[in-house]
Amino acid sequence: MHLNNEFVEDVELLALFRLDSAQEGLKIHHDAAPERLSAAQRLFDKKLTSLADGGYLTPLGIQAAEHAHALLRILR
Repeated sequence: MHLNNEFVEDVELLALFRLDSAQEGLKIHHDAAPERLSAAQRLFDKKLTSLADGGYLTPLGIQAAEHAHALLRILR
């Protein structure tokens, strides 16, 4: 299986969310890298975040972020 750039960007963005606080989200600023802006939009389109520019993780997003964090922890 080949991991394309979009997939990697999505996982990287999910990994930026802190899992120890549901009150803390992310804000992707309009001048962020285009890849980061696109990843934020894709996560929103997949109903993993509450806003197209970050926001908070949805319940499904929390699960995805937990898995992303676990994978990165194992591979490191």
